[in-house]
Amino acid sequence: MFGVSPYIAPILLLAVSNLFMTFAWYGHLKGEPKPLWIAVIVSWGIAFFEYWLAVPANRIGHTVYSAAELKTMQEVITLAIFAGFSVLYLGEKLTINHLVGFGFIALGAWFIFRGPLGS
Repeated sequence: MFGVSPYIAPILLLAVSNLFMTFAWYGHLKGEPKPLWIAVIVSWGIAFFEYWLAVPANRIGHTVYSAAELKTMQEVITLAIFAGFSVLYLGEKLTINHLVGFGFIALGAWFIFRGPLGS
């Protein structure tokens, strides 16, 4: 991808794809509610572009990461994007419970990337 390392490209692509997906899933929660069918169609349209980033991210990333590592990376990126989105766009507060839960997920990610236990 434009001379970007296969170790870095999936991270960048997944970050942008998750921004699209977060807007697709949660963007309609702000402002005046639209009919559900409109929210679904608009969300589907936004998600189309997310796929154009997520699929290459996984294909490129799988040359250097396992599928489990890619999925873990995607989940951690999703939580980081969502946390910022919920505070900055939706105006919601993150509580200590959210941060502790996210911390446990980050701990799980550490175990995935750490390698086999006992080695």
